[in-house]
Amino acid sequence: MDKPWTVSHGPIIATEFDVQKAEAISVLLIRPIDILPSKPGDQIRPFALGLFNDIRALVKPDVGATALRRAVGSFVHSKRYYFASGQPDSMRHDINGKPVEPLSIADRLVAQRRFLNLKRNNDENSASGIESAPSPAPPSKTEQIRTALLRRDTQT
Repeated sequence: MDKPWTVSHGPIIATEFDVQKAEAISVLLIRPIDILPSKPGDQIRPFALGLFNDIRALVKPDVGATALRRAVGSFVHSKRYYFASGQPDSMRHDINGKPVEPLSIADRLVAQRRFLNLKRNNDENSASGIESAPSPAPPSKTEQIRTALLRRDTQT
Protein backbone atom coordinates (compact mmCIF):
# COMPACT_ATOMS: atom_id res chain seq x y z
CA MET A 1 0.00 0.00 0.00
CA ASP A 2 1.66 3.16 -1.22
CA LYS A 3 -1.21 5.61 -1.43
CA PRO A 4 -3.29 6.78 1.52
CA TRP A 5 -7.05 6.38 1.43
CA THR A 6 -8.86 9.30 -0.13
CA VAL A 7 -12.44 8.51 0.90
CA SER A 8 -13.39 9.00 4.53
CA HIS A 9 -15.74 6.64 6.33
CA GLY A 10 -16.63 9.44 8.73
CA PRO A 11 -16.23 9.11 12.49
CA ILE A 12 -15.37 5.56 13.54
CA ILE A 13 -17.63 4.62 16.41
CA ALA A 14 -16.74 2.45 19.37
CA THR A 15 -18.23 -0.98 19.91
CA GLU A 16 -18.88 -2.58 23.28
CA PHE A 17 -15.47 -4.25 23.04
CA ASP A 18 -13.75 -0.88 22.43
CA VAL A 19 -15.52 0.54 25.48
CA GLN A 20 -14.33 -2.41 27.59
CA LYS A 21 -10.75 -1.67 26.53
CA ALA A 22 -11.25 2.00 27.40
CA GLU A 23 -12.68 1.04 30.80
CA ALA A 24 -9.60 -1.12 31.43
CA ILE A 25 -7.57 2.08 31.11
CA SER A 26 -9.99 4.20 33.13
CA VAL A 27 -9.92 1.94 36.21
CA LEU A 28 -6.17 2.52 36.45
CA LEU A 29 -6.56 6.31 36.57
CA ILE A 30 -7.47 8.73 39.34
CA ARG A 31 -10.02 10.41 37.04
CA PRO A 32 -11.63 9.67 33.69
CA ILE A 33 -10.12 11.10 30.52
CA ASP A 34 -12.34 12.42 27.77
CA ILE A 35 -10.43 11.02 24.82
CA LEU A 36 -11.66 7.49 25.59
CA PRO A 37 -15.10 6.30 24.47
CA SER A 38 -17.42 5.84 27.44
CA LYS A 39 -20.27 4.05 25.64
CA PRO A 40 -20.84 2.21 22.38
CA GLY A 41 -21.43 4.74 19.61
CA ASP A 42 -18.87 7.24 20.93
CA GLN A 43 -16.18 8.22 18.47
CA ILE A 44 -12.76 6.58 18.56
CA ARG A 45 -10.21 9.39 18.48
CA PRO A 46 -6.53 8.94 17.68
CA PHE A 47 -4.20 10.02 20.48
CA ALA A 48 -1.91 13.04 20.23
CA LEU A 49 1.78 12.22 20.09
CA GLY A 50 3.16 11.88 23.61
CA LEU A 51 -0.30 11.49 25.17
CA PHE A 52 0.81 8.41 27.11
CA ASN A 53 2.90 10.68 29.34
CA ASP A 54 -0.20 12.75 30.16
CA ILE A 55 -2.14 9.57 30.92
CA ARG A 56 0.70 8.19 33.05
CA ALA A 57 0.56 11.34 35.19
CA LEU A 58 -3.02 10.33 36.15
CA VAL A 59 -2.29 6.75 37.14
CA LYS A 60 -3.36 5.61 40.61
CA PRO A 61 -0.48 5.33 43.09
CA ASP A 62 -0.76 1.53 43.38
CA VAL A 63 -0.73 0.92 39.60
CA GLY A 64 2.50 0.13 37.77
CA ALA A 65 3.53 1.64 34.47
CA THR A 66 3.53 -1.79 32.83
CA ALA A 67 -0.15 -2.38 33.59
CA LEU A 68 -1.03 1.03 32.19
CA ARG A 69 1.12 0.48 29.10
CA ARG A 70 -0.58 -2.88 28.42
CA ALA A 71 -4.07 -1.43 28.83
CA VAL A 72 -3.32 1.55 26.57
CA GLY A 73 -1.56 -0.74 24.09
CA SER A 74 -4.60 -2.99 23.88
CA PHE A 75 -6.71 0.03 22.94
CA VAL A 76 -4.36 1.74 20.48
CA HIS A 77 -3.33 -1.48 18.72
CA SER A 78 -6.90 -2.49 17.91
CA LYS A 79 -8.41 -2.78 14.46
CA ARG A 80 -10.96 0.01 14.98
CA TYR A 81 -8.33 2.40 16.40
CA TYR A 82 -6.15 1.80 13.34
CA PHE A 83 -9.21 2.28 11.10
CA ALA A 84 -9.98 5.61 12.79
CA SER A 85 -6.32 6.68 12.49
CA GLY A 86 -6.16 5.74 8.81
CA GLN A 87 -9.03 7.97 7.68
CA PRO A 88 -8.06 10.85 5.35
CA ASP A 89 -9.53 13.43 7.73
CA SER A 90 -8.20 11.84 10.95
CA MET A 91 -7.03 14.18 13.68
CA ARG A 92 -4.95 13.57 16.78
CA HIS A 93 -6.67 14.50 20.07
CA ASP A 94 -5.47 15.67 23.46
CA ILE A 95 -6.41 14.06 26.77
CA ASN A 96 -9.62 16.13 26.86
CA GLY A 97 -10.69 14.81 23.45
CA LYS A 98 -10.00 18.06 21.60
CA PRO A 99 -8.40 17.82 18.13
CA VAL A 100 -4.84 19.15 18.07
CA GLU A 101 -3.37 18.21 14.69
CA PRO A 102 -4.01 16.02 11.65
CA LEU A 103 -2.23 12.68 11.42
CA SER A 104 0.69 12.76 9.02
CA ILE A 105 0.36 10.87 5.76
CA ALA A 106 3.07 8.47 6.95
CA ASP A 107 1.19 7.75 10.19
CA ARG A 108 -2.06 7.26 8.28
CA LEU A 109 -0.37 4.79 5.91
CA VAL A 110 1.03 2.80 8.84
CA ALA A 111 -2.43 2.71 10.45
CA GLN A 112 -4.02 1.63 7.16
CA ARG A 113 -1.49 -1.20 6.71
CA ARG A 114 -2.00 -2.43 10.26
CA PHE A 115 -5.78 -2.24 9.91
CA LEU A 116 -5.67 -4.26 6.67
CA ASN A 117 -3.32 -6.85 8.22
CA LEU A 118 -5.61 -7.30 11.23
CA LYS A 119 -8.65 -7.48 8.96
CA ARG A 120 -6.97 -10.06 6.72
CA ASN A 121 -5.95 -12.15 9.74
CA ASN A 122 -9.50 -12.03 11.12
CA ASP A 123 -10.91 -12.98 7.71
CA GLU A 124 -8.45 -15.89 7.38
CA ASN A 125 -9.28 -17.15 10.88
CA SER A 126 -13.01 -16.90 10.15
CA ALA A 127 -12.63 -18.72 6.84
CA SER A 128 -10.61 -21.54 8.39
CA GLY A 129 -13.03 -21.88 11.30
CA ILE A 130 -10.42 -20.89 13.84
CA GLU A 131 -11.80 -19.02 16.79
CA SER A 132 -9.57 -16.16 17.82
CA ALA A 133 -9.13 -17.07 21.46
CA PRO A 134 -7.58 -14.45 23.69
CA SER A 135 -3.95 -15.16 24.43
CA PRO A 136 -3.37 -16.36 27.97
CA ALA A 137 -2.10 -13.83 30.46
CA PRO A 138 1.62 -14.09 31.18
CA PRO A 139 2.38 -16.00 34.36
CA SER A 140 2.59 -13.93 37.51
CA LYS A 141 5.86 -13.58 39.39
CA THR A 142 4.56 -16.04 41.99
CA GLU A 143 3.71 -18.60 39.30
CA GLN A 144 7.16 -18.19 37.71
CA ILE A 145 8.88 -18.76 41.06
CA ARG A 146 6.67 -21.78 41.83
CA THR A 147 7.47 -23.29 38.42
CA ALA A 148 11.19 -22.73 38.88
CA LEU A 149 11.10 -24.34 42.34
CA LEU A 150 9.11 -27.34 41.09
CA ARG A 151 11.58 -27.83 38.24
CA ARG A 152 14.47 -27.75 40.70
CA ASP A 153 12.74 -30.34 42.94
CA THR A 154 12.21 -32.77 40.06
CA GLN A 155 15.83 -32.42 38.86
CA THR A 156 17.34 -33.43 42.22
